[in-house]
Amino acid sequence: MKNEKTAPAKSANSINRAKMYQLILFPFNNGATNVYYILTSSYIAYYGGVLGLAVVFATTMVTAMRIFDAFTDPIIGALIDKTNGKFGKFRPYMVLGNLIMAVGSILLYFCTQLVPTTMMPVRYVLYVVFYALFVIGYTFQTSVTRSGQTVLTNDPKQRPLFTVFNLVASMVGMGAIQFIAPILRANVGDYTTQAFFDALIPLSLIISAVLTVLAVVGIWEKDRPEYFGIAGSSAEKIKISEYVKLIMHNQPLQRLMIAGAGCKLALAIATNTAVLCMLYGGMMGNYDSLYLPMMILGYVFSVPFFVLTVRTSQKKGQKASLMRYVGVALVMYIGVLALLLMWKQGVPGFNLSLYEIVDGKFHLTLNAYTVAFILFFGIGYGAYYATADMSIPMVADCSDYETYRTGNYVPGVIGTLFSLVDKLVSSFSSTIVGLVAAAIGFTTSLPGGDDPFRAGMNWAVIILFCIVPMAAWAITLIAMKGYSLTGERMKEIQAVNAVRKDAISKGMSLEEAMKKWTTIDQVPAEFRD
Repeated sequence: MKNEKTAPAKSANSINRAKMYQLILFPFNNGATNVYYILTSSYIAYYGGVLGLAVVFATTMVTAMRIFDAFTDPIIGALIDKTNGKFGKFRPYMVLGNLIMAVGSILLYFCTQLVPTTMMPVRYVLYVVFYALFVIGYTFQTSVTRSGQTVLTNDPKQRPLFTVFNLVASMVGMGAIQFIAPILRANVGDYTTQAFFDALIPLSLIISAVLTVLAVVGIWEKDRPEYFGIAGSSAEKIKISEYVKLIMHNQPLQRLMIAGAGCKLALAIATNTAVLCMLYGGMMGNYDSLYLPMMILGYVFSVPFFVLTVRTSQKKGQKASLMRYVGVALVMYIGVLALLLMWKQGVPGFNLSLYEIVDGKFHLTLNAYTVAFILFFGIGYGAYYATADMSIPMVADCSDYETYRTGNYVPGVIGTLFSLVDKLVSSFSSTIVGLVAAAIGFTTSLPGGDDPFRAGMNWAVIILFCIVPMAAWAITLIAMKGYSLTGERMKEIQAVNAVRKDAISKGMSLEEAMKKWTTIDQVPAEFRD
């Protein structure tokens, strides 16, 4: 029995590695919240139209709630850092967050419609109140995605694997809704009907709940005090007033905030349903035969980039990987931009065309324009989709750096400070789309898959589908150029943190350990794993 008790302490004082099933399952927390992310970013503004709310109000409210979500993040992060109960530090927020989102969604999508149209002001109020309730739950659960990974592993070779599994989990959550939605649209009603939401919402709640359970299983064994930083449960809690100092002195976090926000803004706008309806429906004239095939092709192109990003991250660090593949996306989208500028309405050789069904028979209608678009779009999409969530494990690096710099273990605050800026920037995606759509005449509802081409729609697509994402990627590359947490630097930080933790577990104070070991040359060989 004595040997069994001492074994965990030895493991906790060296590099903390996760089991494979933990690396696979915990990222489903991100998949669970991405189910709701797609609901809000792509469809909740449509639901505003179902309720008879003004389009500008519905799209602006999406932005307002994302801003509200952003400012609740640090509060929830502080709560996470102060929590250490029987159910752990992170699991309570995963479960409670998912339950709150489910309740908020039921109230929003099924109860608001019960208010008669003669009482429209009440509908407006309830839309805001129920949406706000949903956002609180969303903040609870998303905060754990970034903060919880710090207990899962601090191995520089395992964290890139987390990126892959996180992308797969994210694809499961986002892809499930993106795949189901157009099928429901074709069978039960357009995005602008209550019937569509009556079918979509229950399925979304079930998928998100199942993914949450998988994530809880993944973090269960690691959600314990011995994995909480270098001082464990004896660590002192920092005051909220010190959070501003934290962000001011953690320079890598500042740069990662800018880079992560840029990647998220690019993804949110380029994959917005209204933008894709204008591209595949209004411009190309066949939303039903283009949307799902192009989405699937994008995912197929993403697979090799999952492997490439991991290999690059393990060899050269996550900074090098992020910059390389964001650069690939930027170059490829120059080709996409050129093709959209060449587009000519109704001219077969200058429109996307995959197939058509005539008299019940399938006919392949692939042309050179479509082949070129598939290559440029597929490679570009694969590259930026593979890097879209790469900043999440890099947040864990910033958290470990903060522990190295100050001795404080504050993954909740680090993760949610990152989310604050990320959400503030990406929150404008729906408003930007709504304003551009309104500028070309969509004032009562957002563009649907059946809406025909109208003047200016091609320029709206060029701006939203290409120019804005490309600008966001350029900003990401500039921000990451000065990011200091390279692969080698993280190995040094983990070694210093490990020897400090070992000393503290044997009775040394945190202050003494922080002063005694500051550089890699002071660390004994056994801690340089």
